[in-house]
Amino acid sequence: MGTYVQLGAVRTWYDEHGTGDPLVLMHGGLVDARWFAPNLDALAERFHVYTPERRGHGHTPDVEGPITYQLMADDTIAFLETVVREPADLVAHSDGAVVALLVAMQRPELVRRLVSISGGFNKSGEAVPDAEWNVDQIFEFLGPSYGEVSPDGIDHFRVVATKIGEMAAKEPNLQATELAKVPHRTLVVYSDDDLMTLTHALEMYDNLPNAELAVVPGTSHFLTQEKPALVNAIVLDFLTNDPVPVMAPIRRAPANQAG
Repeated sequence: MGTYVQLGAVRTWYDEHGTGDPLVLMHGGLVDARWFAPNLDALAERFHVYTPERRGHGHTPDVEGPITYQLMADDTIAFLETVVREPADLVAHSDGAVVALLVAMQRPELVRRLVSISGGFNKSGEAVPDAEWNVDQIFEFLGPSYGEVSPDGIDHFRVVATKIGEMAAKEPNLQATELAKVPHRTLVVYSDDDLMTLTHALEMYDNLPNAELAVVPGTSHFLTQEKPALVNAIVLDFLTNDPVPVMAPIRRAPANQAG
């Protein structure tokens, strides 16, 4: 059923599923926690899963002013501090993954491990950099789902979509060197036909100090729905098992063994 918590100006909706260590699912842009439906049960078998919805998304009403990744990161930090109240695993998709990256960089003590699914760190990695942000077309795709749950009503979708478009025109804008601020064990997951290039995925993987990489074949940006069983298996393997002692380390070879 879900509940609300007031976090500053944002009346944030969230639900809880399962028992165990805390795990926060962070949905993509212009969608809501329902997009994790193919993944939720598998995660809730092992974890206490929280499904917050960000400002202007899903059941959470919009607030005056712009939407930015930093504002959503601030909201997420408040959620972790107020509701979760202990370090949590973050499993995040698309815009949610950008937000999760900022949280991990700025408040590392709130995060245990990070799973970043189809999220970039800089606009230079966009696969289609000249793609038009057509609010009417986006409304046809996502507006009806928004209208099913939003307290602001379906007509407000265009307002939120415009805000997200203004954000996406200039963000994210992190530099690869800034990823060194993420100390956590991190799983970088992409599809092989994503909104960000695989070159960008490799740059992210190379610059995160404790990263692992997975590319899900035969999928697009919506890989969590297209191949949920495979994505769930990859994510759960990462979250429930320690790293294995690899037999021929190169990237992970100790510095004193290099060469």
